[in-house]
Amino acid sequence: MPKHFRMIDAARRNLTAIENSAVDELLAGRMGRRDFLRHGSVLGLSLPFLGSLVAAAGLGTQQARAEGKPGGTVRAGVATPGGAIDPVTYYDSGSYQLVFQTAEFLCITQADLTLKPVLAESWAPNEDGSVWTFKLRKGVKFHNGEDFKADDVVATFDRLADPSGASNALSVFKGLLSKGGTRKVDDHTVAFHLDAPNGSFPYSVSIDNYNAVILPASYKGDYEKTFEGTGPFRLETYTPKVGATFVRNPDYWGEKALPDRLEFKFYGDVQPRILALQAGEVDILDAVPLDVSQVVLNSPDITVLRVASTAHRQLHMRCDTGPFTDKRVRQALALCIDRSKLVDGLCRGMAATGNDSPFAPAFPATDKTVPQRVQDIAKAKQLLEAAGAASGFDITLTTLRYSDIPGYAQLFQNFAKEIGARIALNIEDQDKYYGKAVFGQSDWLDSPLGITDYAHRSVPNVFLKSPLVSDGPWNAAHFKNPAYDGMVTSYLKALDVGAQRSAASDIQKLLLDETPVIFSYFPDLLVPVRKNVSGLPPIAAGLLLDRVSLS
Repeated sequence: MPKHFRMIDAARRNLTAIENSAVDELLAGRMGRRDFLRHGSVLGLSLPFLGSLVAAAGLGTQQARAEGKPGGTVRAGVATPGGAIDPVTYYDSGSYQLVFQTAEFLCITQADLTLKPVLAESWAPNEDGSVWTFKLRKGVKFHNGEDFKADDVVATFDRLADPSGASNALSVFKGLLSKGGTRKVDDHTVAFHLDAPNGSFPYSVSIDNYNAVILPASYKGDYEKTFEGTGPFRLETYTPKVGATFVRNPDYWGEKALPDRLEFKFYGDVQPRILALQAGEVDILDAVPLDVSQVVLNSPDITVLRVASTAHRQLHMRCDTGPFTDKRVRQALALCIDRSKLVDGLCRGMAATGNDSPFAPAFPATDKTVPQRVQDIAKAKQLLEAAGAASGFDITLTTLRYSDIPGYAQLFQNFAKEIGARIALNIEDQDKYYGKAVFGQSDWLDSPLGITDYAHRSVPNVFLKSPLVSDGPWNAAHFKNPAYDGMVTSYLKALDVGAQRSAASDIQKLLLDETPVIFSYFPDLLVPVRKNVSGLPPIAAGLLLDRVSLS
């Protein structure tokens, strides 16, 4: 037996059946290097160990990243926080970009969607994925000098999962993790007892769920006074509506941050942020919308980091309201769209084509053999005729004034004209569109036809549940399909890749047939930095600035 096969064989003796099934997928060629690293990291296997298996299988090694030089002040321009900053309730980029510098997660996603341990050293599921046990890092202190322990993790997730509270993370934890489900085993071990088995639970306690930063058990609110956390930076100053500064944490448990200091400046709109970057007043911006990207893409002093993302725009059709009660009408609208014009024109080629399900090309479980839906005007007209709408119909599309969405709405309006659908546009400010974000009090959730922005996730779980299951809190399509609900349950509980892939394929095919929501494209995330900036990790979740350096 060749040496590399002996190494793999020896390693496999200590793996569980689920872990060995991933190795089987790798060796059989059904899973590539990237997907193997990602899936293995979800199961709690260390990235160095996974890398050794990949190397032994002859599939290459991970490239080391060059380290920058320490010192200096890194200046970032971000959107003005939407209100008082509280990790339990915040939902806006301007707030969480700041908190990410001072507070930490149990684990974080990387550019290849693998999970990297942070405050957790390791984790593992039980046999059916209903209990996940996390081993916590020792020797970690909060900025106030308190030791980080299991009590802090329990308190953090009880706050986030409390249905009587205002936690923004309830969209993730509803039906997954209840208050009381996070249990201390010992001072450095926590077991998450889930409401239902889940094969990718670690993403729910990672940076993917941006509310899930670990706060002290003693946290009572008023976060802006301290920005308490275990992270590589500490608060220096915070001025609402103006900005914030942070300094290197000399007592940080890990590698000390490279910058001496961070300076955040707040801007009410994207245009002033771009002007500040061009003028050299800031070094880094949070992500900019596609519709203004050309300004920075053409600048000689600026580099734009393109990050493949699963963010998207959901075009929903209310399945309980005419004319969309007939799925043939919904299919016709999906068939009238020229997706190549959206990707190459609206998105300037910086997007992936969607196929009317949340399964973006970036997700490993996506079944890429499912035929891609393309524009077919003749078939769309035939479907409308069969549905009794040969002369077309009149409808209002309600959406929000954000990024590329108004442009998408106008293009969709023109595509629909070709099949006789007469669409009026109602483009609103974000506050009016979302309203109170509950049925009966939200143009988003109540409109018969609408387009909504969805942010990046590293796994499709939230996309599959909240907007599409029968009782989903974001089900703007009012789509109720027991078969779909069952498929999602099967996908979410699957621990092995084969079962995930099979359930994903079933979901994709059902959604193509039912078409409650149109997923036309998945735009890249665009992060502009000045040319002298290096070390910013290209992840879609947000800015992590501790390894950034300036030349």
